[in-house]
Amino acid sequence: MSRPLRIVLVYLGVVVTAALALVVPAILRGRAWLGAVWENPWLGLFALVVPFVVYMATLGTDVRMPKLHMPSVAPLVLGPRGMRARFRDVPGVLRGAALLLGVLALMRPQNVLRGENAEESGIDIVLVLDLSGSMRALMDQGDTSNTPNTTQDMAPPKRQTRLETAKDVILELVSRRKTDRIGVVVFGRSAYILSPPTLDKTLLAGLVSKMELELIDGNGTAIGDAVGTAVARLRRSQARSKAIILLTDGDSNAGSVAPEYAAHLAQSQGVKVYTVQIGDGDEVDVQDGVDLFGQPHFVRTHFPVNPELLKKIAKDTGGLSYVATDKKSLTVSMHTILDTLEKTRFESQAATMEDLFPLLLMPAVLLFVLEALVRLWLVRRFP
Repeated sequence: MSRPLRIVLVYLGVVVTAALALVVPAILRGRAWLGAVWENPWLGLFALVVPFVVYMATLGTDVRMPKLHMPSVAPLVLGPRGMRARFRDVPGVLRGAALLLGVLALMRPQNVLRGENAEESGIDIVLVLDLSGSMRALMDQGDTSNTPNTTQDMAPPKRQTRLETAKDVILELVSRRKTDRIGVVVFGRSAYILSPPTLDKTLLAGLVSKMELELIDGNGTAIGDAVGTAVARLRRSQARSKAIILLTDGDSNAGSVAPEYAAHLAQSQGVKVYTVQIGDGDEVDVQDGVDLFGQPHFVRTHFPVNPELLKKIAKDTGGLSYVATDKKSLTVSMHTILDTLEKTRFESQAATMEDLFPLLLMPAVLLFVLEALVRLWLVRRFP
């Protein structure tokens, strides 16, 4: 056999062997390979080394093999050749095909599974949280124990800022509402979307935990802008129940959208607005620094509220209005709102990834094993 023909047959054998090894993976996953995502496509460059390895394992062995000089080779030329000599390139072909499959496995093909649809029962909710400066006022936590305790009765009640209390309640609500899509809008002088309605409660909890008063301009309370922004996020929702929960401790005094018009927009989109007034308008303690001993110093301050406006917004949209003066009443208000909402059904599509590389790695390993067996039993060389 001429050398050029042998080279062609060797590389053609590598391609054919690799193709045959891919038959089983193709049958097992079929169309999944057509839409496969390759996580490490750059590793495909290692395939450029395969032709060199194949050459060294086939034709290159003839150059490296020891030679025996004889005065005449006529008897060897005319003598019969064994079948084993015809398969001397088979181990190199198997190695080349195994390396090709190994490179494909290193590229890590993945199948995106979009058929895992779970029907969940829930509602679409947007929490609208006030981040104006008045939210730094302190708020009682309420009596959470029904058992009398002399020590507890003598100790001053625990207090947090209104924002800290609202964050605690929201985080507790998020953790319990597994099947509700929840989004968050924050507002001060302007309104901003913190998160659209989502089922990713881990992400949502992380965003809520990082909310601070200095996050946005808190020199104003744009209730109309906040409600309007929340309505915009729910406009394309397919849920039968869509709700906005507005938590604020002040009167609307900023923004470009009137609260009444924002309520009209909510009504036109079938969105119920539930309002929770934090505080009752009485004077509250606000920290304004520390004293000479490093202890926090508080001053009594009055922040105006507008319960009539909040009640009107809720009434016009079919919602309800609540007043929360401590953490306990705020928690009760939030859960009362959620429990009154009608349940709806929607599809939650979970996209998961299936690794396909084991289907390539197993044939590659089998080809390497087959190469070793062929070298051991079929094409043994001497010396």
